[in-house]
Amino acid sequence: MADTVLVTYGTTNGSTARTAEAVADVLRKAGLTVDVLPARAVTGVAPYEAVVVGGALYAGRWHKDARRFVRRHRHVLAERPVWFFSSGPLDASASEQNIPPVRGVRRAMTRLGVRDHITFGGCLEEGSQGRVAGMILRSGKGGDFRDFGAIETWTERVADALTQG
Repeated sequence: MADTVLVTYGTTNGSTARTAEAVADVLRKAGLTVDVLPARAVTGVAPYEAVVVGGALYAGRWHKDARRFVRRHRHVLAERPVWFFSSGPLDASASEQNIPPVRGVRRAMTRLGVRDHITFGGCLEEGSQGRVAGMILRSGKGGDFRDFGAIETWTERVADALTQG
């Protein structure tokens, strides 16, 4: 059984941070000790018995902070149970179907023996930073597509694996 879990994430406008917090809340309800940190702020993984890594999707790639975290800590991550989530589609597709991991995430999953990956809907609302975000919002394609019920259901499976195994 793993008792200490790191939930870390890469995000630009905070939507993936909120998803990571929701993941942490479910893990805590299962009795686990959880730290939630931005991927760029993590200095070490050794104190944690399990890790959940989330990354916002931008142009078919995981957020650079999530990619760098996985690369920087790959040796320690390969020795622990690890789960990945992606956050990003700005439509209902993530709630309607299983969206496979993007190529770079899939490669990291294979190298590290990641237990599971899921893609959740994203969120892009007024005030979001970045030129592309502004273009998306002006085109009327923003909104909040996060499904907190789906996040809870997936995380309950992660918690079961950690508390039973």
